Amino acid sequence: MNTKTNIKDFDIEERVKLAVQNFESGFNCAQSVFLAYSDVFDLDLEMAKNMTVSFGGGVGRMREICGSISAMAMLAGFKYPVIDPLDQDARTRNYAMVQKMTEIFRSRNNAIICRDLMPDHNPATDPAPSLRTKKYYQTRPCTMYVADAARIAGQMLNGDLED
Repeated sequence: MNTKTNIKDFDIEERVKLAVQNFESGFNCAQSVFLAYSDVFDLDLEMAKNMTVSFGGGVGRMREICGSISAMAMLAGFKYPVIDPLDQDARTRNYAMVQKMTEIFRSRNNAIICRDLMPDHNPATDPAPSLRTKKYYQTRPCTMYVADAARIAGQMLNGDLED
């Protein structure tokens, strides 16, 4: 059973710029990447914002898996859905793509865990987000990770990562 969905055409580099703009306007890493592509699946923007907000800061600011990777995984779910819970082939395709994207990200950035990607920053899990100031953006590598994840996600959505 072919479970891949049709998606709208898009320019990857324009989506990478959009993801960075999202981040620099105050959205978290997961929201930034996911929102950059939500329209290709005709997703309601407000719903997309709500469904991704909890993945920022390494899931609820616990500094676990980077929200950018969570966004890539969510996008893979739209391209490679598992409609029938017993469809092992569809589930395998989805998981394989998530693993491939994650490994590409890890090979470029040496980690996928938020606290490992930001070793010079406070690993505290205080739920209060950091204020988005000029210094915040100058001292954090997150913009680079958002851009990288948005590029990888775009390649996946275009079919460039399929074997």
